[in-house]
Amino acid sequence: QVQLVESGGGLVQAGGSLRLSCTASGSIVSINAMGWYRQAPGKQRELVATITSGGSTNYADSVKGRFTISRDNVQDTAYLQMNSLKPEDTAVYYCNAVLASSYRPIWSTYWGQGTQVSVSA
Repeated sequence: QVQLVESGGGLVQAGGSLRLSCTASGSIVSINAMGWYRQAPGKQRELVATITSGGSTNYADSVKGRFTISRDNVQDTAYLQMNSLKPEDTAVYYCNAVLASSYRPIWSTYWGQGTQVSVSA
């Protein structure tokens, strides 16, 4: 069974930094895109950043210049380095991956359980 396990969330003051990690496991055959989304209380889930298997990246305008997404294709892990954090970055951050596994050998979308990021003013 495929799992995406996130880590690295926490509480930080405005202007601080956090690094999120997301590791995929479960007989992974190939990973296409990986990404991070976030959902603040009372709001819809929104895209933060994505990265393709070739390393092409895409960012929400609100995080450009502050957040950096990267991935380790050997470790099946994606990272989100978050700098200059603002209170409005407070949300549950979810990892997302489009991948194929031996259980389901077609491109399918999976989500992690989410990790809380809280930024105090």
